[in-house]
This record gives sequence, structure tokens and C-alpha cells, in this order.
Amino acid sequence: MEIKKAEAKVFSETIFSMLGISKKTVEEHLKLYQGYVNKYNEIQEGLVLLNDDDYGKANQSYSKIRELKVELSFAWGGIVNHEIYFGHLGGKGGEPTGSLLEQIKKDFGNFDVYKKEMKATGLAARGWVWTAWNYREKRLFNYLGDAQNSFPVWYAKPILALDTYEHAYFIDYGAARGGYIDAFFANMDWEKVEENFKSIVG
Repeated sequence: MEIKKAEAKVFSETIFSMLGISKKTVEEHLKLYQGYVNKYNEIQEGLVLLNDDDYGKANQSYSKIRELKVELSFAWGGIVNHEIYFGHLGGKGGEPTGSLLEQIKKDFGNFDVYKKEMKATGLAARGWVWTAWNYREKRLFNYLGDAQNSFPVWYAKPILALDTYEHAYFIDYGAARGGYIDAFFANMDWEKVEENFKSIVG
């Protein structure tokens, strides 16, 4: 089996000088992201080392292959989720424009409703919220996930990711997650989100 090693991405320097999300929080958060990359590669190496005895002992309650495969999905989710998240932060907030705004109006009524619905979903989530395009339903929807590997949702691809784990905000806000979500929106690069959207719907 060939090992496909992951490499950590370098994000815009603007994420270190955001309004309401401190440099310290970002630095610590990026360490966690790097940790997912490292563990993903480590698990890949573990899969290569599996032998016939390990394959023969495959079991849904516990087995080496089950453990490695489940944790691979968790580490991979930790990589991809954070790359979406940091990829669209460091902007000036405001509102989206163009085709993205038109789709938001179509699916939510207006941007304020979308933002309110997204924030409430963020307060209800244990891990992540994704605004994703549902190919089958032809609409944007805010999906809730309680773990790194709660996604994918069938027929849906995320264009925006909100990390609601405590590590994303506790240094700056303590338990007041709502203030962090407001800061998240205040630092959004909507042009990047629209790029994500256009790459899916054309």
C-alpha cells in the first residue's frame, strides 16, 4: 500500500491579526491542525504495517484495522475542516456579493436570516458547522457536526466551515461562544467563500 502523506498548508498572514480572535488563539489552533496532519501520516504508516493476521482479526467491536480506519477519518476530517476554516478567515467581514449572495437570498430569504441561522447552529453544535451546497437538493444548507469526521453529508460539499470546539475560542471568550461566532463573521473573507461556491456550482 502506498503512503499518501499529508502536508500542512500555509495560510494568509492576516489570520494572525484578526478582530476579536487573538494571535495566541490562532497560534495554538494551528498547532492542533499540525497535530492532525502528523497523526494522519502516522496512521497511514500503521495501515501499511498491517499483516495477514491483522486482516484475519478484523472485527466491528475492536480490531487494529477498525481502529486505524476510524481514527484515519477523524484525522483527515481535522485536516480538511481546518483548511476550509483558516482558508476563509482573515478578511474584513461584511456581506457576500455576487452569485453567493443571490443563492443565500434564495435559500434563506436574506443574509441576516442566514447569519442568524448559522449562529444558532453554531451554538447548538459540539464540533463544527458547515455551509454546504447540496447537489441533490440544489441549495445551501447549514449542517451540524459533533466531530471531525461527522462530514461528509451525502450529496453535500462545504464552502464554509465554523469550528465550534472550545479550543477555537476559549482563550478569548471563555464559555461565551456567541461572541466568538460574531468575531468569526467579522473576519470572514467572503471572496474566498464565493470562490469555494463557484468551484462547485460553476
